[in-house]
Amino acid sequence: MSVAISTRPDESITTIVTAGVDVGSSAVKIAVVRMDANGAAESLALHSERVRRRELRKVIREGFDVTLEQAGVAPSKLAYIASTGEGELVDFRRGHFYGMTTHARGAKFLMPEALAVLDIGALHARAMLIDSQSRVLAYRMTSQCASGSGQFLENVARYLGIALEEVGETSLRARNPQVVSSICAVLAETDVINMVSRGISTSDILKGIHLSMAGRYIKLLRAIGAESPVAITGGLAMDVGLAAALEERAREEGAAISVLTHPHSIFAGALGAALWGGFRHRVLSRRQESRN
Repeated sequence: MSVAISTRPDESITTIVTAGVDVGSSAVKIAVVRMDANGAAESLALHSERVRRRELRKVIREGFDVTLEQAGVAPSKLAYIASTGEGELVDFRRGHFYGMTTHARGAKFLMPEALAVLDIGALHARAMLIDSQSRVLAYRMTSQCASGSGQFLENVARYLGIALEEVGETSLRARNPQVVSSICAVLAETDVINMVSRGISTSDILKGIHLSMAGRYIKLLRAIGAESPVAITGGLAMDVGLAAALEERAREEGAAISVLTHPHSIFAGALGAALWGGFRHRVLSRRQESRN
């Protein structure tokens, strides 16, 4: 998926263009950002590419080239290229930033009012308490085997015979959701198989899974003392059923948590990498100037 935000980058000396590459286990997200001398930024292009068992370095390189073309930016015009996630695979990067740091910065860029971030990735979910400068003050995360990850939901969707993009809307049609209680993904998938054999509808199964996942996320958010609103980022950020279940579970448990989403939330990591890359570039440039 590509999103071209602008195609006329400013070439003035006070403006820089940076790129961020977020390498996940199931998809590669890339962002090209323009920043002015005061730090104000805008996206030039965003691109997401599913890995689908392809050679990952090739997916990264091809996706990066596509994004630069979308942005109308030549590689030589990039002031900084930053990676996040599995960044060692981005062999053309200049620097690397930890995933929590980039998701916090990207979430704040997209949703400035956010006071906490819930990053739901393929293998785990993590809740982060952030300040006005996008610094992570506290965090908690699920284990890789938990049934609260994107990979678990994708496996269930595949078994139920629907596309991952359809899960959210399908969940919203539930009338009698069946909650999955097991925290182990393998056992939870067994629960789903049993539900299907009992004739439970797909919408009720998915809504139950969403409520189960939401319950785990509420625990993470409470553990860090998260304040509302909470921005959702990561691969499941656009799952409207999951967002609705999170708010529903919060009300049931008396947690004062409201949820924020954004059309570009899945790019938060890549955007954050590009933005932090721009900040680092300016710091390094000032140091070099002071030496001269």
